[in-house]
Amino acid sequence: MPKFDPDSTAVVIGASGGIGLAMTRKLLADSRFSQVIATCRDPEHAEDLLDLTEQFDSLQLTDLEATDPDSFSRLSAHLQDHNLKPDLVIYCAGLLHSGSQVQPEKRLEDIELSAMERVFAVNTFGPALMFKSLLPLLGRNDRCVMAVISARVGSIEDNRLGGWYAYRASKAGLNQIMRTATIEARRRFKGCILTCVHPGTTDTGLSRPFQSNVPANKLFSPEFVAERFMAIFEGLKAEDSGAFLAWDGESIPW
Repeated sequence: MPKFDPDSTAVVIGASGGIGLAMTRKLLADSRFSQVIATCRDPEHAEDLLDLTEQFDSLQLTDLEATDPDSFSRLSAHLQDHNLKPDLVIYCAGLLHSGSQVQPEKRLEDIELSAMERVFAVNTFGPALMFKSLLPLLGRNDRCVMAVISARVGSIEDNRLGGWYAYRASKAGLNQIMRTATIEARRRFKGCILTCVHPGTTDTGLSRPFQSNVPANKLFSPEFVAERFMAIFEGLKAEDSGAFLAWDGESIPW
């Protein structure tokens, strides 16, 4: 089974959120990762990440705005300047709701263009910028994994309830971008494995307003999700590139 080698480097995009923070902690506790680069929009106020920098010399904390191409260009330049070729990159940023301005739509009349634009910017365009800026760097490795957190509600085939137009469509768009990037990577960056992963309903700020009907055994902690994701990343082989996988490793229909 494929494994990460000693002296590996990981990049966590959106590291201040629930799953991103849990992934960062998981990687820092893994002795194989000598460098963990955690990015978030406002590092100076990311108290949990700042605390981790005091505990781990292997952690680098840097700012990145997921909707800003220049942010990704700066991250790419930083990696090249320090001769870092990440073995794992995971995009954890996501947007479902934000105050009264962005809320999941229950009906067509709830659609607001500005809200849709914000959701797509984070959930779809951000990963596209990540692939553009970082995939050429990862392609120099013998084996690397680039993962993006998607969602089962982005599955067109599995959509039986409707609603949540912006979030569903942005995740479906993300899935298509990942699949398309996979096809190019097979030609240009043969060592890189791309995948979309679905965490299930996780106890974070993103899902908290919508947890009332979730059974207790179906509400996962961020730590559990981080553990499951790492198990998936560990086992991915070249032929798995382009997959859409749930937290338990099962394939999700497109």
